[in-house]
Amino acid sequence: MSPPPALQLALVALVHLTLTNAATSFPDFQLLNVEQVLVGVLTQPSPLQTSEYNHHELLNVTESEDQWKWKLKLIHRDWLSTENATVSRNHSRRFHARIQRDVKRVASLLLRIPGGVIHDGEAAHGVNDFGSDVVSGMDQGSGEYFVRIGVGSPPRSQYMVIDSGSDIVWVQCKPCNQCYKQSDPVFDPADSASYGGVPCSSSVCDRIENSGCHAGRCRYEVMYGDGSYTKGTLALETLTFGPTVVQDVAIGCGHVNQGMFVGAAGLLGLGGGSMSLVGQLGGQTGGAFSYCLVSRGTNSSGSLVFGREAMPVGAAWVPLLRNPQAPTFYYIGLSGLGIGGIRVPISEDIFQLTELGYGGVVMDTGTAVTRFPTIAYNTFRDAFIEQTANLPRVSGVSIFDTCYNLSSFVTVRIPTVSFYLSAGPILTLPANNFLIPVDSVGTFCFAFASSGSGLSIIGNIQQEGIQISFDGANGYVGFGPNVC
Repeated sequence: MSPPPALQLALVALVHLTLTNAATSFPDFQLLNVEQVLVGVLTQPSPLQTSEYNHHELLNVTESEDQWKWKLKLIHRDWLSTENATVSRNHSRRFHARIQRDVKRVASLLLRIPGGVIHDGEAAHGVNDFGSDVVSGMDQGSGEYFVRIGVGSPPRSQYMVIDSGSDIVWVQCKPCNQCYKQSDPVFDPADSASYGGVPCSSSVCDRIENSGCHAGRCRYEVMYGDGSYTKGTLALETLTFGPTVVQDVAIGCGHVNQGMFVGAAGLLGLGGGSMSLVGQLGGQTGGAFSYCLVSRGTNSSGSLVFGREAMPVGAAWVPLLRNPQAPTFYYIGLSGLGIGGIRVPISEDIFQLTELGYGGVVMDTGTAVTRFPTIAYNTFRDAFIEQTANLPRVSGVSIFDTCYNLSSFVTVRIPTVSFYLSAGPILTLPANNFLIPVDSVGTFCFAFASSGSGLSIIGNIQQEGIQISFDGANGYVGFGPNVC
């Protein structure tokens, strides 16, 4: 299915998700059920043991002669049991741990994207090295959402981090000279009949930045500024999605890894490069995938779906932008921001992706909190403060500078927050996606921050509960119409 010539605009009623045409009015205010949110915080489900989910329970795969659709369940990292139980069940500690990961993630992205290096609070406009095939994750904070797939022959079920900002699929492998803790047994290539190392002379090896050669086999090595890294052998291996088997997927087999994925065996790169899973599947899925990130504090799971049949009818489609200087990332056009139905006075130029690859707006599954350039964030935040003057303010928490004490409220009336997308649609966020609890006693914060650069990043908190679809072949990103 291709997006229609004219953008389809969807209004999803009764579910907090509003997608409208710029000329259509939408509610200026909405209600946040404070009591319900705090009950969710206090009754956060206990982390799951690996044994509680088997491979087939996390997969729902359908095939037809010319259309493939692979659906995997997405679970949040808080469901896994490898973290300290006190931390995983204490909302305040869990929040601070998430923000610490997020800060590292954003710092990593800023180093990889032109003009992203922070200098005196703003982007430095020098030329930066960029590796389109760099593995994202480890201690960068990308380990927020997990899927379960089979690796090797016979398939070994493994939790994998999904990351739209990475172009490599990799797993920890035996012999494991240095590995972090994971939920499942470490993958042993010696037990897989389909494992095959990639020769140094292979064109696949040439597509990896920082590749090397050892004993005739292609080696990869990815290092980060904070000391995180993964090193190992590039191989062709079989991946299994339920009953569907995909052969000869290029994966990294990491023998030396440092970082913290909290239970995951490795990373499933969904970026725009040729070495990501999406890029390697090519014609099998038509470059199409869709995800719905489960909302925090619920027992439900989200979904990750591959294939052209995953493209929904009734979504609001906007052009997918590409940055030749950063081909891994998915950019969208953003023309402005709104608070309470009023467009905030911010120049559209602030969100533009320049010809040199600076600025722009990236959709990222690994970043939690949406970031905007400082001047845009300050204006946006001030407009929200102006329209919430009746709410009791408290001191900022962590990276959030706009917080409220809502402990005495059952529900609270707050202004809407909207993204004015290029080509016309307006995405009005659910209240839970921008005013979030940072503890269990009623402190809520405006969940946005400054990027300290010219780059804007739409994070997963703002994406939660909304179906988001990428049609790489036709160059569109879709929002809605479904929710999760």
